[in-house]
This record gives sequence, C-alpha cells and structure tokens, in this order.
Amino acid sequence: MFSRRKFIQASAILAAMPAKIVLASKQLLGNKFQVPALYVGTRKGNNVYFDLQIQSGLSQILANKKTPTLGVNQNFLGVTLRASKGDKVHIRVKNSINKTSTLHWHGMKLPAKSDGGPHQAIQPNKTWETQFEVIQDAATLWYHSHQLHETAPQVYQGLAGMFILDDDKASALNLPSEYGVDDMPVIIQDKDFKQNGALRYLGGMMDSMMGKKGGTVLVNGVIRPVLKAKKSLLRLRLLNGSNARTYFLAFNDNRVFYVIGSDGGLLEQTQKTNQLRLAPAERAEILVDVSDGKMPILQHKSGQEKSGMRGMGMMRSMMSGTDNDLNIMQIDGSNAKKSNRDILKKLVTHDNPSMKQVSRQRLMRLEMGMGMMGGGNMFSINGKTMNAKRIDEVVKAGSVEVWRIENASMMAHPFHIHNVQFKIVSKSEGVISTHELGFKDVVLVNPHEQVDVIMKFPEFRDKNTPYMYHCHILEHEDRGMMGQFVVV
Repeated sequence: MFSRRKFIQASAILAAMPAKIVLASKQLLGNKFQVPALYVGTRKGNNVYFDLQIQSGLSQILANKKTPTLGVNQNFLGVTLRASKGDKVHIRVKNSINKTSTLHWHGMKLPAKSDGGPHQAIQPNKTWETQFEVIQDAATLWYHSHQLHETAPQVYQGLAGMFILDDDKASALNLPSEYGVDDMPVIIQDKDFKQNGALRYLGGMMDSMMGKKGGTVLVNGVIRPVLKAKKSLLRLRLLNGSNARTYFLAFNDNRVFYVIGSDGGLLEQTQKTNQLRLAPAERAEILVDVSDGKMPILQHKSGQEKSGMRGMGMMRSMMSGTDNDLNIMQIDGSNAKKSNRDILKKLVTHDNPSMKQVSRQRLMRLEMGMGMMGGGNMFSINGKTMNAKRIDEVVKAGSVEVWRIENASMMAHPFHIHNVQFKIVSKSEGVISTHELGFKDVVLVNPHEQVDVIMKFPEFRDKNTPYMYHCHILEHEDRGMMGQFVVV
C-alpha cells in the first residue's frame, strides 16, 4: 500500500514544482459542435462490411495550430460505426501508422479471437480481418486501441470511436433517434497541449501513478463546443473517453435530465436526475429538454472528483491545478423546434441473470503497491501484474458468476470485463442508481469499497485465446492492473 513516508516524499516533490498555467477551460464557449461521421458500412442482407484504417494526421484543435493526432478513417478519433442485432459484421482493419496497434470492440459480446485485445495486435502496414454476429440489444458501445502496454498513449492521441447498436425493440420506442439531429454522440476527453500545439501526454510521476488528466476538455475532438439544437428534446450518447478522469456531470442551471441508457443498452425505467457520475469508459444515454430556449452548459463539478481519492486528492490538485469546474459543452436551445418525441417512463424489460443460477464466485482485489515511487509495475489484481503468457481465470461458457471487485487502494478504479454485460448486485458504499441500474461492462469501485456484479458468459468457447479484465484508468492497465480469462 501507499505508505505515509511515500506520501510525504511525493508531496515534497510536488511542492517544488512550478505552478501550472491557467487552464484553457476558463475561456468562453463558442466552437461549433462536431458530429462524427456516421459509417454504416456496406450491407448485403444481414452481412455488414466495414473497411477501417488506423491512421495519423494533423488536426485543427487549437486556433492557428496543427496537432499531430491518430484516428480511424479520419485524422482524429474514429468514425461512428452502426449495426443492428442479428447482423453479421465483417471488419477489415489496416494499420497505417508506424506502431503496432489494435482495435477492441468495447462492450461487445463476441468470440475471443474477434475481441481486438492485446492478442489481436496489428503490425504496421498489416491488415486484420475478423467477423462476428451481433447478439446483444441496442446499446452505445465504443472501440479503441488495446495494444499491450501502449493503450493509454494511443487512445490519448485519438484511437477511439463510437459503435452504436440498434434493435427492433429500441426502434419501436418514440425516442430521439435521428443521428446528428436529435441523437448525438458525445465523446468527452481531457487533454493537455504544448506551446506548438502538440498533445502533451505524461508530465511526470503523478500522471503515471494516478492516470493522465488534462486541463482542456474536448467533445468529439472540439474544445468546449456549442450544440445548436434543432429539436427541443435531445438524446445525448455520453462516452467518457478520457484516460483517467471521472466526470461529475451537471448543467450550470441545475436543470434536470433523464437517464435512459447505460453501457449495455436502455434501462428498464427512465431515471430523472440533475447530476451524473461517469467514470472512464462508461457510457450513459440521457434526454435533455431545451424547450425553454435557454443555453445550458454541461459541466464537470471538480469538487466532487476529490471525494474519489483518499489521501491523494491534495497531491492531484497540486499537480494539475484542476480546482475549477470544467465547462464541457453548451446547448443553444433558442431556435429549437418542438420535438414530437417522448420522455417515456418505461423503456424495455431486462433478462437478468438470477442468483439461483450462480455457479462460481470470484474475488478481484485491486492494489497499488509500494513500488509506485520507483516507476515499476506496481498496479496489480489479486497480487499479480499482467502477464500475456499467463491465464488467470477459467470460466465455463453459458455459466452465471458473481465477481466481487475489492478496491484495496486509496483511489477509485473503473473495472472493465470483456465479453459480458453485468448487473451490479451490491455496493458496500453508496447506492445503485441512475445508469448503474442497467447492464454494465464498467463499474467504478471507490477506495476500500467492495462491489459485487453478476454476469452470464456467452456461448463462445476458446481455451487458447483469452479475454481481459482490467482497470480502465489506462495508465494503470498499461502498468499491470489487468488479468486474463478464457471461456471453455
């Protein structure tokens, strides 16, 4: 664990560092909201073909400066992919950058060889082809690099995009569903920049230890954009695509909004709220009513962020200077036309796994060890750091299990499991609410908290090819807080 002596050493180092410049987030909003290009592939019956390219480029993020970035079928970030339940998806990925990379279909239930994790690496100038059937309900998923020990820098530079799934049940509901009109992807990320416009990644020990958090927030690659609403009821598909920051989202006028979806799809019942916590890799679908014609600003409330760190919040503040609320995006409702869509109370019915079906319970203990000041791989699960040649767990296809995720460290960790959508059964701290009521593939586990999740493993068997489970603070994943399981 992180000792008092180590804490004092780190504090002394930080005290000697120069103060950070004023954050760009204090500037006024005004940039145009950018809707990522929608790519539905080439369809032949139920077969859908996607041709993707991992590429590098220059992007206009800052005024009068070009930023070197990575993207998929574009210079920065990825195009939005879209398919439907029952489709057989065929994906061809060409790696056109000079580094080995992957594309992982985050949240998708699929065969291990199609997962796009560390074992499906694509060498430079090589192509990876895979296919799988979409067997799950409508949901907001995403895709991103999952290269072993290089996930964090590659995602930070732009290798991430949204993957939307549709189905007949969701399409039959009168929800906002016109992409780019009243149904909007919102990929939230935080970055730092150098004077020449290049992205500034790791700035020192604290970024490696606590995960990279930037002072400038981007939405779909744009700094603090304004979305000029065309309809009075908007569906925002929120994705926390940041490396490490958990966002505490609320509008500056404290208006209510309606949570209708989580990682794995629509909720059973709409949840009314005025705030939402979104950890790295989590998704939430919300409805926002701007029929009042006002211009609310979606913000990150930084004061609540420090509550997720015990003994480390002061250090983070000294390093990053992120004491102020961060403006994320603004909605201009002044010219919005009245929507004919509904805010429904009941949405869909879930097929929940039963505790009576549970055949196995497992413990996943998340730890940050004594080596954190030495720069080693001090992040571990059940006392072990990631080893690509070691299988940590073996599960049975079609079985139902409960995993207890126990956080033995002083900071919160978002825990992700590949190939499943789980339900949160219990939390030792706090209550299960809003998007946590739905199917999930990421859950935020607070310091010294225990969270139990229940899941049914799909009928994909492969004793030789593993799936991953890991912390989705990407710097933690890269430095060892990840394990492997196979399904037999």
